[in-house]
Amino acid sequence: MLPDKRDGSVPPALFRAHLGRIVLTHQNIAAPLAAALSQRGYETLTAVQQAVLAPEADGRDLLVSAQTGSGKTVAFGIAVAPDLLGDDNILPLNTPPVALFIAPTRELALQVAQELTWLYANAGAQIATCVGGMDYRTERRALARLPQIVVGTPGRLRDHIDRGGLDLSELRVTVLDEADEMLDLGFRDDLQYILQAAPEDRRTLMFSATVPREIEKLARDFQNDALRLETRGEAKQHNDISYQALSVTMRDRENAIFNMLRFYESRTAIIFCKTRANVNDLLSRMSGRGFRVVALSGELSQQERTNALQALRDGRANVCIATDVAARGIDLPGLELVIHYDLPTNAETLLHRSGRTGRRVPRASRR
Repeated sequence: MLPDKRDGSVPPALFRAHLGRIVLTHQNIAAPLAAALSQRGYETLTAVQQAVLAPEADGRDLLVSAQTGSGKTVAFGIAVAPDLLGDDNILPLNTPPVALFIAPTRELALQVAQELTWLYANAGAQIATCVGGMDYRTERRALARLPQIVVGTPGRLRDHIDRGGLDLSELRVTVLDEADEMLDLGFRDDLQYILQAAPEDRRTLMFSATVPREIEKLARDFQNDALRLETRGEAKQHNDISYQALSVTMRDRENAIFNMLRFYESRTAIIFCKTRANVNDLLSRMSGRGFRVVALSGELSQQERTNALQALRDGRANVCIATDVAARGIDLPGLELVIHYDLPTNAETLLHRSGRTGRRVPRASRR
């Protein structure tokens, strides 16, 4: 059994979860979350997860540099638990949301909600999602049931606030995931609107792959003396991923990609393009060559995106062609190969693309 602590935390020593298994060596993890981590087989914490639990981070606003695949969803989940749980280790009932998590894309928001669901299951969590492309009335009914945690995309969250469906008056914590991407996607006004609607004494955590001037300004405007945490070194290494660079002429690029796919025979592969036009052109050519391929781009409806992802998950397709934005937040089983049809323009984009693989596959993946 976990220690019965009124503050809901585990003492700074090895603890045993309710299954009797020794799993972690970090302090200040709320007991319900510690049990959930044990059930999921966690044995160590990543760098970003350790950083947000450091004594100097306790109760403070945080501005965190964390790359794709670094475990940041669990990190901000365990970081905000002391703000959300009562003495009984349970989230409050019959109250407007106490936590709001904001992500740039539908898939990432749904992924965050899925992770928080198991992480807070032992704390009696009710979680609602508010994302573009989903049925608005269904979301409105979910909000009326007073979930403690809401996860959404900026535009849809603002819409619910405007229409009176989302009450932020009791909000204790706001988390912005991939804040840099939200600014790149033009959500600055929506973010400012949402944050201004929340109580000033809330805690605000921002997770960002990079911290450009725009993020610094947002932090100054909506955070209170935020602690800056940098944990990018771990993600930059990507120790479980190997890279290969192939020099080919433009006219040979497609044939090189076809040959790589046939050579590696990966369970699932993803090909990144800069534009929708390139995605559609490559999709047409590959379909004509007999590849089992689907595409993800911003012009697709939510149902089309869902169908494409399901085709990859159930094996009807094994190659995904996508733009950078469209691929945000997706997790594909057995993804072993990433191909850059169009080269990324900066190191951060390369890391985000690369982080799509090597996340749940124990052996090294190839580039």
